Amino acid sequence: MTAARAAVEILKREGVSNAFGVPGAAINPFYAALKASGGVQHTLARHVEGASHMAEGYTRAKAGNIGVCIGTSGPAGTDMITGLYSAIADSIPILCITGQAPTAVLHKEDFQAVDIASIAKPVTKAATAVLEAAQVPGVFQQAFHLMRTGRPGPVLIDLPIDVQLTEIEFDPELYEPLPVHKPAATRKQIERAVELLNASERPLLVAGGGIINADASELLVEFAELTGVPVIPTLMGWGILPDDHELNAGMVGLQTSHRYGNANFLESDFVLGIGNRWANRHTGKLDVYTQGRTFVHVDIEPTQLGKIFAPDLGIASDAKAALTHFVEVARELKAAGKLADRSAWAASIQERKATLQRRTHFDNVPLKPQRVYEEMNRAFGPETRYVTTIGLSQIAGAQMLHVYKPRHWINCGQAGPLGWTIPAALGVATADPEGTVVALSGDYDFQFMLEELAVGAQHRIPYVHVLVNNSYLGLIRQAQRNFDIDFQVNLEFENLNSPELGVYGVDHVKVVEGLGCKAIRVTEPDQLLPAFEEAKKLAAEFRVPVVVEAILERVTNIAMSGTDIASVNEFEDIATDPSHAPTAIRPLTVS
Repeated sequence: MTAARAAVEILKREGVSNAFGVPGAAINPFYAALKASGGVQHTLARHVEGASHMAEGYTRAKAGNIGVCIGTSGPAGTDMITGLYSAIADSIPILCITGQAPTAVLHKEDFQAVDIASIAKPVTKAATAVLEAAQVPGVFQQAFHLMRTGRPGPVLIDLPIDVQLTEIEFDPELYEPLPVHKPAATRKQIERAVELLNASERPLLVAGGGIINADASELLVEFAELTGVPVIPTLMGWGILPDDHELNAGMVGLQTSHRYGNANFLESDFVLGIGNRWANRHTGKLDVYTQGRTFVHVDIEPTQLGKIFAPDLGIASDAKAALTHFVEVARELKAAGKLADRSAWAASIQERKATLQRRTHFDNVPLKPQRVYEEMNRAFGPETRYVTTIGLSQIAGAQMLHVYKPRHWINCGQAGPLGWTIPAALGVATADPEGTVVALSGDYDFQFMLEELAVGAQHRIPYVHVLVNNSYLGLIRQAQRNFDIDFQVNLEFENLNSPELGVYGVDHVKVVEGLGCKAIRVTEPDQLLPAFEEAKKLAAEFRVPVVVEAILERVTNIAMSGTDIASVNEFEDIATDPSHAPTAIRPLTVS
């Protein structure tokens, strides 16, 4: 069979059932093999970067998934770079496959011939240009091995067109995936970590995205419940335990954090971090974050230990392997009556949760964004998968929305590229076609890759997209306050074709409808909940993306700090009455 056909057969035997991409001259042999072989559903994107983010969303939605992105030579590969960067930054395995000019002309500046393997190397676990057709099966086999081994991450394979067309000897029935290796903690290491935890007075668990990658959320919850130790989920670990769990202490950070989360952390004296990387927007200034605390850090990547600060104990281990031992040791100590009583500490955690809240209920017109998230909490239940990337919309959403399950907050964490949300949501909805998928964007994120909505219309991929529109680059505008400027961040203009919009510029409803989807515009707070309910019905009926655009007040500053977690600036009124935060996890307690 051709090398291209062998590659497709390997995809299927590695568990691939979906791919996203855009065909082109240099990758057409691979597409011919994809059609001839069958068994892999392909979604045609409108932009190859969009396809790479669809692959990311597909991977992030379900344990074991590996999204595949396919493109032709030249710009298709360079378009994938942002997706590869996003994936490697968040430890997400995706496979990007590119076509390439014939091997004989790679050095002759042939049409759309670019050394994509060299370009992609810094943002992949491996980037390989296959110059010998007989090596194709081995390169693909190694790619899946690398994506799953150790810290997960993306791989790129570049296939010259002549290599794809060359016939090779390959028997798919004899193919077997390579065994996956993950470092595992020893019992002795875990016993030492639990000994440090047990000796502390006010311990916390920091639960990172590595726990979700390892499909170990249930083990983390069991360990927390056995020991009675409260849990701080990171942004990438949000959903590991439900927001309403009695041991959920809230999120910590400069931006995507809860008032009570930061306050709880600052009272702690011991922190066990599992599968997290001490991201700077989580920690803020390290002297404030670390002072007076003992740290144990468990991470699958050995070089991650000590990268940000030196822990008192570092353990290189897959989260599931480590947590299996943590649960065993905790069970034994509990049976022997040797675990410290954490009930008073856990009660103080919940007390802060009930007193330190932000206000969400505003009746302003134009809308305040906080009210949008309040109504989202009412409309979308615990089964909702939220998808978002960056901006004030994402930051405020993380502060005010509620998440109850792993892989139900799907966020591009480290890279934060604008435009990520629409294609990622399409990938998530492809992976979970019967689930409730709700995307969240500001107007600029939405405009970056809105052409991908046509993919949802063409392929009947339904989801609800909440678009909060203030016609501003809101996060950058807020950051520019430090420079006393408001420069080149204003998106306002009077649309000649939609004068009813005033200065809000782009008529998103017309654009969305022109792309084959449904859209609802909301201008008053009491319209929000009915609009969300209608959007769910429209998505179910027409099987297309449905956009709910909320017209916001032009300027709202969202709570955040530029320095440390002890000095978050609350720009808006805080909640002082239960009616100010009616969808809070715990009813506000007024002292």
